[in-house]
Amino acid sequence: MTDVHTIVVGAGVVGLAIGRAEAMAGGDVMILEAADRFGAATSSRNSEVLHAGIFHPPDTLKTRLCVAGRRALERYCAERGVPYRRCGKLLVATDAEEVALLRTYVARTQANGFGPDEALIPLSADEAHTLEPALRCSAAWLSPATGIVDTQALMRALLADAEAHGAVIAYRAPVVGAERTDDGFRVATGGATPTEIQCRRLVNAAGLGAPELARHIAGYDPARIPRQYLTKGTYFSFSGRSPFSRPIYPPQRGGSSIHATVDLGGQLKFGPDAEPVDTLDYTVDPMRAPRFYTAIRTYWPDLPAGSLQPGYAGIRPRICAPGAPFKDFIIDGPTAHGIAGLVQLFGIESPGLTACLAIADLVRDA
Repeated sequence: MTDVHTIVVGAGVVGLAIGRAEAMAGGDVMILEAADRFGAATSSRNSEVLHAGIFHPPDTLKTRLCVAGRRALERYCAERGVPYRRCGKLLVATDAEEVALLRTYVARTQANGFGPDEALIPLSADEAHTLEPALRCSAAWLSPATGIVDTQALMRALLADAEAHGAVIAYRAPVVGAERTDDGFRVATGGATPTEIQCRRLVNAAGLGAPELARHIAGYDPARIPRQYLTKGTYFSFSGRSPFSRPIYPPQRGGSSIHATVDLGGQLKFGPDAEPVDTLDYTVDPMRAPRFYTAIRTYWPDLPAGSLQPGYAGIRPRICAPGAPFKDFIIDGPTAHGIAGLVQLFGIESPGLTACLAIADLVRDA
């Protein structure tokens, strides 16, 4: 039986960041991934935006880890040559109700630990139009700390760091369960070559699969496992040259809004929307396009007909029911559940990418 110090389940951006942090702390690390490549699910199906830390209440994990994680990722990308740009983001309002919503974000950020170069900057409609001539709005706020990143390059760098410090990764190795032993856990994998691995620390960073895996870890109280509400987000790509140079974010109404995001290659995409689903289906339904046109034209009235093409879809591992109040990340460690060496992560959706390095530090120290 293979014996390692730490097993990290899941090779998304969060799992890779955790694997890196654990390996750099010493001890041998194994990352187990059910798919045939890293980042195959949520981490490859998002907006690639590094968020400033605006949208969630102060003194929550989502806010604290987002702010700390963004700062850490900016340094990391610079040090490791990961393509990244601090492009800023415009929060835009097109009517009085949206102005009021955006003002709640502004008030919130005053308690979120922003530095002088991170604070939101209020703009008149004319000032916003000067920055983005295609934009129509009644007011806007510029978030100078927002950036965009090459997620694939980031994950490659995190994995390279982990491997440079002795970590190994196994693909097509779904974890089907774990039992406690005298000195840790006996972890069972499925797939084509089922095996058992002994470890002293076990980190469940399986993303969409985290709740199901937690139910198969013997001794862990199932009452601690949150219900997961799968939420599909669809993206459409713009077929022409982007009229925007930075992300455009209207405020969320009903739990979602259709954002405009320009990636590092200059490709403009819109999304995600929010669709409750029961299965992991990543098909893009072209029939969702009309609602995209309607939403986008509130802030870009000149969006040409027929210019949106089906892009891709992602599924978020939400643990907050539709319409329910805010629910934070859950990082359930030994001090909370009483099982030495076990850390469970639930509901790590946005801003999980932004927060990945800060999440990894928190898990390492748990």
